[in-house]
Amino acid sequence: MNDTLTIAGKSYSSRLLVGTGKYKDFTETRAALDASGAEIVTVAIRRTNLGQNANEPNLLDAVPPSKFTYLPNTAGCYSADDAVRTLRLARELLDGHSLVKLEVLGDPQSLYPNVIETIAAAKTLVAEGFQVMVYTSDDPIVAKQLEDIGCAAIMPLASLIGSGMGILNPWNLQLIMDRVQVPVIVDAGVGTASDAAIAMELGCDGVLMNTAIAAAQDPVLMASAMKKGVEAGREAYLAGRMPKKLYSASPSSPTAGIIASARS
Repeated sequence: MNDTLTIAGKSYSSRLLVGTGKYKDFTETRAALDASGAEIVTVAIRRTNLGQNANEPNLLDAVPPSKFTYLPNTAGCYSADDAVRTLRLARELLDGHSLVKLEVLGDPQSLYPNVIETIAAAKTLVAEGFQVMVYTSDDPIVAKQLEDIGCAAIMPLASLIGSGMGILNPWNLQLIMDRVQVPVIVDAGVGTASDAAIAMELGCDGVLMNTAIAAAQDPVLMASAMKKGVEAGREAYLAGRMPKKLYSASPSSPTAGIIASARS
């Protein structure tokens, strides 16, 4: 089945995007990425060594850009200026790489997106030639504004970052998918494989996660489970589920042609 995810003109076989933070070391990071089948990996520029510190392990060695598409993000940024500055640095470190993930947070407790600062940063970055995948709230009006600015993908939260609470508002996700044409990728809040499957069954184009894999007791095994969850959810969406029929049972076997019981 030729069912690829296309972002900023490039197609990917996997619809699972995975973060590179919170693992015990880069060896575990790479093992989890391989198990997940992910082709796009996020990197927190402020928290990961990409060559800034010559005497420390370099993620580029463990997770080579020749095999994975890097998605540098602005984790830890609380203003548009900080986010823009961080992604300009990322472009320099990654030799002109333009595909980025923008997130501007509102506060360090909830990590909820500050949509006002996010919109401001998106305008600047798009004008400077960045291909922006943007983390945002599940507000369909904001999602449409970000698409109109020129963002390459809209990434609404399922629930708070790192909460593992799953999809709390599927109706808003549906509204977003109905209104925007660019890919919609659920970002933040996924806790287990069933959460990923539900997102895909709703019709989302992909799922991005980090903590759900890295904080599992067995991150590599969880990465494999997430891969299967995303694939199963996508296939179920494409197959088209049967309609829900409240208080209306239907036998799974045909009733026509049944051999009646003979009376003696």
